[in-house]
Amino acid sequence: MNSMEAPATVVMIQREEPVQIPQNVRPWSSGLCGCFEDCGSCIWATFCIMSLLCTLAARLRETCCIPYFYGQMGVAMLRLKLRTMYGIQGSICGDICATTWCLPCVACQMSRELDTLGV
Repeated sequence: MNSMEAPATVVMIQREEPVQIPQNVRPWSSGLCGCFEDCGSCIWATFCIMSLLCTLAARLRETCCIPYFYGQMGVAMLRLKLRTMYGIQGSICGDICATTWCLPCVACQMSRELDTLGV
């Protein structure tokens, strides 16, 4: 190589493979009305629902502001995130309906699921 020539620059582009998230592959580990499987979260949801929802948001690595500012729709978003991350069967419509009519039961079910998953 001649002292006047600049060294060649090699640029390598590394492509990442898309992450495959399993969807709708398994049911919830407990039913929506399975509060007696975990009486602690049932009592927590009954007497201090916002504290439980804030804890669930933190366990899903989200801000506690979601349930406070977005209410039931925020909880539906958290439920959707949980279902999507762990391949749990369901639909967005089902998430919205469940949080609208059974918010304490939804919070308990999400808590039990995260406990089961070790999160």
